[in-house]
Amino acid sequence: MNKPRLNFPGVVIKTIATHCVTYFIAGWLAITFFSHVSLPGGGDPYPVIRPLNDPLVLAGTALQVIRGTLFGIVFYLLREPLFGKKNAGLMIWLILVVLGILGTFAPAPGSLEGMIFTYQPLLGHLYGLPELLLQSLLLSMILYYWITHPEKRWLNWILGITFFLAIGLPLLGLIVNNRLI
Repeated sequence: MNKPRLNFPGVVIKTIATHCVTYFIAGWLAITFFSHVSLPGGGDPYPVIRPLNDPLVLAGTALQVIRGTLFGIVFYLLREPLFGKKNAGLMIWLILVVLGILGTFAPAPGSLEGMIFTYQPLLGHLYGLPELLLQSLLLSMILYYWITHPEKRWLNWILGITFFLAIGLPLLGLIVNNRLI
């Protein structure tokens, strides 16, 4: 294993691409295998979530560039402990789960605050966790591998092409249907 390039642009760009790709994959799996329309607890527990055909939802993967940038900045600042140790991909995942999912400051679905301060039944909170846990795990493991194995040029190609498809195809659909914001 070569010493990874831990420069700011490299970490941020790889984080953006990995986050958008894993976000797209986890979202597609959730839509395909889970019904977000009818969650445990009855009715529509997420009346504030936009429908799948909403232009902002269709642009969602492209908008994840913003979150990927924020993650990339933090990952760069923590680059030595995150990418300087063998098998630290699980440590990255644990940080994302504890701080970003369970321990978020907002009463978000699946978070401890959400379980305490919302009327959402516990099963409703638990229902969305597989998608969140899968996406954060994929992000952590793929990003760690990509950054710590710079000699794997094929990974640059696969993730680069997949990134442009994941953000480009939904945006193309919005443009073709004259629904771009």
